[in-house]
Amino acid sequence: MKDRASLKDRASLKDRALLKDRAPLKDRAPLKDRATIEARVLSVLRPIVIIVLLIATLFPFLYMLLLSVRPIEQLLQDPGQLWIAPSEWTLSTYREVLTSVDNGGQGFLRFLANSAMVSLAATALTLLVAIPGAYAVSRLRFTGRRQVHFLFLSVYLFPSILLAIPLFVLFTRLGLRGSLGGLILVYIAQTVPVSIYMLRNYLSTIPESLEEAAAVDGYSRLQTLRKVVLPLAAPAVMANALYVFMIAWNEFLFALLFLVEDRADWTVSLGLAQLSGGIEVSKTVLMAGSVVLTLPIVIIFFAAERLLTEGLTAGAEKG
Repeated sequence: MKDRASLKDRASLKDRALLKDRAPLKDRAPLKDRATIEARVLSVLRPIVIIVLLIATLFPFLYMLLLSVRPIEQLLQDPGQLWIAPSEWTLSTYREVLTSVDNGGQGFLRFLANSAMVSLAATALTLLVAIPGAYAVSRLRFTGRRQVHFLFLSVYLFPSILLAIPLFVLFTRLGLRGSLGGLILVYIAQTVPVSIYMLRNYLSTIPESLEEAAAVDGYSRLQTLRKVVLPLAAPAVMANALYVFMIAWNEFLFALLFLVEDRADWTVSLGLAQLSGGIEVSKTVLMAGSVVLTLPIVIIFFAAERLLTEGLTAGAEKG
């Protein structure tokens, strides 16, 4: 009898265990239904969000492009018309922009050349300073190492207009105001802190075992940075280069403060501002100048996107 009672107790314990095991399965059913509903909602919302973002991003540029090739007569007759046949397009607005000369005898092509020189120089010098700086912050051990990269970002706690007057006075006393070299130094001071911060975060993800293997092979710290770290950090370097170039190419405030006296050193943003302020300049010509200002950034972005994709698969740690 005792054996039968113990068997019944064991059977009841097994039944309770089975019930406990089955209970989570019942609870999982609503979870599966919820996951299915979320997947269906996301599958519907994803293309809608992408389409809305594409329209919000591409429509202003497309409208500016269409307006730049539209004859001024048609624009005056029907300002609300968005589309005209390609046979009615004209490139005279671009010829007028590129061949325009201001009262000082300077043309838009000269402004483009100045902007290209300033942007390329600021990008190269910023990376030349930021790459070793970010590597030192991410790899070397020194007092205040964790706080130093946050101090770099403190520059961005102050608006540009607040820094404009002290920089104006300082560069005037140094004799650098009114030159492209002084403007390049201002852009470097603006972009180096955030470049070091961004590169430091990326370099921290690169395994230190790669550098240790390079040290075993006899590489110095500089050789390791150049031959091992930089190829793996190509995506971050290209992103920073594009960021610095865009700031230097589009910047207006400091260019106005430092170059207002000499039109020969004007950048393209100042030249476009002069076009927008001209009474005799039509809106189609102004849109053509805006396209000329924007097109180099678009081209460089797509070229950098291809390089970023290649850099992401350029190297990996092999075991």
